[in-house]
Amino acid sequence: MPLYELKSEIALERVPFVEETLSLLEDGRLMVLEDKPSARAWIAGYFERREDATEAWDRIQAALDPGTATEPPDVRELADQDWRDSYKAHFHAWKFGRLHWVPVWERATHVLPPGDAVIWLDPGLAFGTGNHETTRLCCERLATYAEECERRAPSASGRRPERVLDAGCGSGILALSAARLGFHRVEGFDNDPEAVRVSLENAVLNGLDGAVPFFTADLISGLTGREVDLLMANIQADVLMAFVRELTSAVAPGGRLVLSGILSIELETVRRTFSERVPTWSVASRVLGEWSDLVLDRPAS
Repeated sequence: MPLYELKSEIALERVPFVEETLSLLEDGRLMVLEDKPSARAWIAGYFERREDATEAWDRIQAALDPGTATEPPDVRELADQDWRDSYKAHFHAWKFGRLHWVPVWERATHVLPPGDAVIWLDPGLAFGTGNHETTRLCCERLATYAEECERRAPSASGRRPERVLDAGCGSGILALSAARLGFHRVEGFDNDPEAVRVSLENAVLNGLDGAVPFFTADLISGLTGREVDLLMANIQADVLMAFVRELTSAVAPGGRLVLSGILSIELETVRRTFSERVPTWSVASRVLGEWSDLVLDRPAS
């Protein structure tokens, strides 16, 4: 079956705003592709029918500011190899600490140092592969947390007891990365059943089938009654602020809340919103490109 690629160039400085707009459309076929060495970016989408691509573009135009796209969209039919090659140009291996995130087409060539671990990524047709700044921020916070846990209480079995929850799991990368780092009480949920399906497929791809329960839930049903040591939520800023009570209530004493999906220009507003709710929690943040994270540590007592 052929695939149809929709592609339209946008100004690089508009990328954060376009990404936020596409997330509101809730269409997993749409994404932003960046080529940072050339300082170029595109709205892209992959569809089973040309008509679907045309309809999606109409929705994009209605949602974006006039002039965001610098050219009319190009819609072309792709053979399977063309589809794979189009992703290879934009997704590359990266690492932080001892964990590597590597596209599946580099499985035969990627060299893994002794003691390091890997998560294999397959772009597929929906959700993320870990290359985006918001996911990287969370992955790096996760790896740092794993190192801190190991320093506090080394695990002879390699299985960490801390409870980890990925709220809004998308493709499951954060939860699966936690499992690969040795946490064995890991769960993930998303309000989109398709995201849960993709997460389960990624678990199989990484030999982690059954290691991480993924389930369909929203931020109310997914967090109510839960108390975890590390809660990660890579979700857009307005949603994070709307559910500040649910997110903070699900963190156990001595636990950590990692928030991402926050534009750097939104960071202070998000920080203030959460600090007003939990004024005794310590707060830290980082900026990566146009994006930022917020990390809040709950006192142990």
